[in-house]
Amino acid sequence: MALEVIGKLIEKGPTMQVSERFKKREFVLDITEEINGNAYPNFAKLQAVQNRCELLDGFSEGDTVKVSFNIRGNKWEKDGKVNYITSLDAWRIERAAAGDHNAYQAPAAPQQQYQASTPANNNFNSTPNPAAADDLPF
Repeated sequence: MALEVIGKLIEKGPTMQVSERFKKREFVLDITEEINGNAYPNFAKLQAVQNRCELLDGFSEGDTVKVSFNIRGNKWEKDGKVNYITSLDAWRIERAAAGDHNAYQAPAAPQQQYQASTPANNNFNSTPNPAAADDLPF
């Protein structure tokens, strides 16, 4: 799942060699939103991994950037306790266009795909789709 966020780069850390085969570089975006004249602070920590650690080299703290990222999650068990770790992995960073402002965007799903994935579009009073009429198991 690819997502995008636009915000101000407020902190970028050094590249950390986590293990022999894994390195990462963390950074923080200020994605504060203004709603009805009120500012709601919002800070997101993202990371660039492996060869993408260098993506941050061309940017300075204070720059407004557009970051494309994926959500990654892992399950971690220790001493019988289960934990979940979520990472926001950046794969592209670019300067935000002049008209861009702090924003989060999820890619729009095609309407046809959305309709196909919802049972009768959650409208229980509508006439059933004739193509779906024979999908009953009995």
